Amino acid sequence: MGVAGKLTTSSLKAKNATTRRARAARPKDLLPPLYPRAAEVNLARRAVAEAVGTALLLTAIVGSGIMAERLAAGNVALALLANALATGGALVAIILGFGPVSGAHLNPVVTIADAWQRGISWIDVPAYVVAQILGAIAGVGIANLMFALPVFSISHHVRTGAPLWLGEFVATFGLLAVIWGCARSKPQATPFAVAAYIVGAYWFTSSTSFANPAVTIARSLSDTFAGIRPIDVSPFVVAQLAGAAAATALFVWFAPTSQRAAESVLSSHSLVSEVRDDFDPHPVAAHS
Repeated sequence: MGVAGKLTTSSLKAKNATTRRARAARPKDLLPPLYPRAAEVNLARRAVAEAVGTALLLTAIVGSGIMAERLAAGNVALALLANALATGGALVAIILGFGPVSGAHLNPVVTIADAWQRGISWIDVPAYVVAQILGAIAGVGIANLMFALPVFSISHHVRTGAPLWLGEFVATFGLLAVIWGCARSKPQATPFAVAAYIVGAYWFTSSTSFANPAVTIARSLSDTFAGIRPIDVSPFVVAQLAGAAAATALFVWFAPTSQRAAESVLSSHSLVSEVRDDFDPHPVAAHS
């Protein structure tokens, strides 16, 4: 009885271990995806996701700037630190939340660069860019209203000159470099890497890293800590486009970007999609 009991216990332990290994090897493969690939969601839904996501981003940028300025008692460094941290935290959450629907570009230069690398169709680009700009403007209005300010007010915050334009080039170049680098190797890390880069770039660039034409346009409509004069917007946008183009061209030169890497730009769902696609429940039939 004792020997039989030992054999039975050993057999059960071995069986349980095998079952655990099998489950551990295939948990994500068996889970239905929460969303289809972003490219499979219809354009209207993706455009709305881009608009809402960008609105939330601008609400975070401008709202935290207003709050920081009010609480920092004139300490600009402290206000900038609070603004940067709030923006970075919100950015991670927004990308993770909206990435599965639209890719969470939230930025016209990201959309254009992704279309260049065949991540999305050029036909979809106008809808994305318009949604991003309108969402950004709406987000600024919401932030202003939350702090009892006029919905829109022309900014008088001077941001001009070659050093600041260079700062915008560097900020946008770095942003796209981080995005393309992560999209090729660790797409699941992209939201965190992008947010970390933006928080850092607030401090190491002379322009405080706008790195986004939609953000730049919208921030001209808030005469607050985060604002920019409308006359200063165009040079910033030109520098941003140049920085994004340079970074994308560099990574194309490093190695041609695969369509799957382009499709995974900022999309938190890309990892689940890749696991699902790579799983082959019938390996023999698949190779026959």
